[in-house]
Amino acid sequence: MTKEMTNLALEHLRHIRTKVDRIDERVDRVELRQSALEEHLANVMLSEAAQNSAVDGVSRRLETIQHRLDLSEH
Repeated sequence: MTKEMTNLALEHLRHIRTKVDRIDERVDRVELRQSALEEHLANVMLSEAAQNSAVDGVSRRLETIQHRLDLSEH
């Protein structure tokens, strides 16, 4: 291979390396954002579970009140 061909090959390899580095940085950012979204979704799910539990407690208390006041339908 001539020196000119070697330089051309090296130039192409440098260009490819630059592109790969940019892609690597973008993938890192996407992974970070995905982790943040997963954490947020987990928190939403925990909040929903807590709300469901609270609603279940209120429902049980309401049924008890209805039963004590003889308002429940048999």
